[in-house]
Amino acid sequence: MNDSLNQILSATDIKGAKLRNRLAVAPMTRVSATPEGAPTQAMHDYYLRFARGGFGLVITEGLYTDGAFSQGYLNQPGLADDEQARGWAPITAALHEQGALAFAQLMHAGALSQGNRFRSHGVAPSAVQPKGQQMTFYYGKGEYAVPHEIGEEEIAQVVQGFVDSAVRAVGIAGFDGIEIHGANGYLLDQFLTAHTNLRTDRWGGPVEQRVGLLVEVLTAVKAAVGDQAPVGIRISQGKVNDFTNKWPGGEHDAQAIFGALARAGADFIHVTEFEAWQPAFTDGGDSLVALARKHAPGVSIIANGGLHDAQRAGQVRVAGADVLALGRGALANPDMPDLWQRGLAPRVFDSAILGPIADIKESELALAAVD
Repeated sequence: MNDSLNQILSATDIKGAKLRNRLAVAPMTRVSATPEGAPTQAMHDYYLRFARGGFGLVITEGLYTDGAFSQGYLNQPGLADDEQARGWAPITAALHEQGALAFAQLMHAGALSQGNRFRSHGVAPSAVQPKGQQMTFYYGKGEYAVPHEIGEEEIAQVVQGFVDSAVRAVGIAGFDGIEIHGANGYLLDQFLTAHTNLRTDRWGGPVEQRVGLLVEVLTAVKAAVGDQAPVGIRISQGKVNDFTNKWPGGEHDAQAIFGALARAGADFIHVTEFEAWQPAFTDGGDSLVALARKHAPGVSIIANGGLHDAQRAGQVRVAGADVLALGRGALANPDMPDLWQRGLAPRVFDSAILGPIADIKESELALAAVD
């Protein structure tokens, strides 16, 4: 192995959480829970194969945080009550037995909710209809509904939902860390984004104020979890319904966002782009990973986006990423760390695995069993 790959496969640490290598499984929604949001045997087997394949860290798909507006998809798992949390305990225990850590990603869908068993409408910072169409592979159909503008009392409930879910994740489910979902167009990202946040109160206005709810959630979760587990946040420019979105303020926005999260005490920032090594903005310059490293010194950086190629992964590692999270690469190669360790070529990702519904397929579990 070359020095770059040796670095990727070397151990690291995120605020006391010791990873055997720098390869993580990125969060990917797979709509395979029960209708009540509890994990299933298929999910247990799906996550376990990544640990058996050598990944140092497994980050769950987005887990909804309350019995109100947070659920985004039918058959999405949650951490909204103790029963759901107890369902995760055997999964985290199995991952630990195989030497991997498990972080719970906590998610509030906001305006992008297309399957919520608790409410008939969604909420958002402003009553702005989301762009694009609902995702059919997550049981969606047609345009997104216009959300209701969320009020102060409901915002407080959102924050409390993240806090309560984080406490369950660590105290009941046995997770080793918490990732707050502030990316991809979901509720916290809707507050961060100028064209979905038209508010004139303390939550709206310039980017320094629009990042406020992300900071409040991060601060509250850290206070509740304390030193039991690292707490971080996922950040992106693109959305699941607005793939090419860019921050209009360029590096000024990056400095404001990453700087605010660092000052709030983020233990890690998970940056996701389609191709993590590319310049963050159309006028060239640094990648979003490099900007996160520049404006959040001392914070661990997780990078995601097309890093199933070892050379690209090494490039992003040099740019400032401490941990590299694989999505498509992990789906095709649940044993990617072992493949790279042995110098073997990875399998090519087949997008058919995510259709017609992006639930967990028997063929995926069979792949892990054979290999």
